[in-house]
Amino acid sequence: MTKDTMIGVDLAKSVFQAHGASMTGQVRFCKKLTRVQFLRFMGDHPPAVVVMEACGSAYYWSREMVRLGHETKLIAPQYVKPFVKRHKNDAADAEAIVIAAQRPEMRFVEPKSEEQQAHAILFRGRERLIRQRTALVNALRSNLYEYGHIAPKGIGQIKRIEAIIEEPNSDLPDLMREECRDLLEQITEKTGRIETKSERLKGLAAEADTARRLQTMPGVGPLTALAIEAFAPDMKTFKRGRDFAAWLGLVPRQYSSGGKQRLGRVSKAGQADIRRLLIIGAMSRLAWHGRRSIPEGSWLDRMMARKPRMLVAIALANKMARAIWAMLTKKEDYRNPAWAAVT
Repeated sequence: MTKDTMIGVDLAKSVFQAHGASMTGQVRFCKKLTRVQFLRFMGDHPPAVVVMEACGSAYYWSREMVRLGHETKLIAPQYVKPFVKRHKNDAADAEAIVIAAQRPEMRFVEPKSEEQQAHAILFRGRERLIRQRTALVNALRSNLYEYGHIAPKGIGQIKRIEAIIEEPNSDLPDLMREECRDLLEQITEKTGRIETKSERLKGLAAEADTARRLQTMPGVGPLTALAIEAFAPDMKTFKRGRDFAAWLGLVPRQYSSGGKQRLGRVSKAGQADIRRLLIIGAMSRLAWHGRRSIPEGSWLDRMMARKPRMLVAIALANKMARAIWAMLTKKEDYRNPAWAAVT
């Protein structure tokens, strides 16, 4: 059935703004609806194309609209902003969503399933605990610094910090020691919760066929594999591997004009979690114990000889992203390029 109406929805907690227009842009209605009224209105409305910004609760409402028989599209907020006319309000936002979505060259965000969202929430929960633990460690280090004790950075130094606090002939006041012990207890509690979530994530990565396939690539572990499954859209949405690398922000930012190309640093304009984990995985492949597996005279070996290690790691992460696209689109495990060239 051909849908002749496009409805732009400005999402909110309680009051939604809906802007309906024909596929050629003629305005049909502009309504402010409560949460209950919005569901009732969309349930009674004939099947239409419903467009929303990819913001909080957008994936939930996308699934609800599909259940009611509508087609849904999600659009990044930064692509809507240029189409807002004059003043910023809910009605103008809803209208801008429709105008932006009707552009033939517009890019849309792939909706996530409930399982993908659950995996993403678990992954982000672990990241949040790590940030909280880092803040506690830094607070502990700053307390010791006030009494002349210099503690190195990193959670790996926690035993050394604990030894300073518990030293029998320490010059630290008793009240200071109590406060530091309290921080140590909080750090231990956070570490236990991080380890629990890590094991849960590794278990989920072992159960999923896609995550198992991704882990056949050197430098891709369970967390990276699950992050790709949770945050990345279907690889069929990308025409080629370099498009996926660009979506991750692993390509140079362009400042080209007049036919002259000027390339800068990586754009960092994509999914930050996957990009960070791929770079970490690439750095592990370039570490001293991993360099023994790099073939002499290969592209990677030549790059290591003349470029800084971080730059090489980003270039390698770009290649890893392109290989991931190929693995998932062809449904094949990782094949070492050197071996693939021989066979």
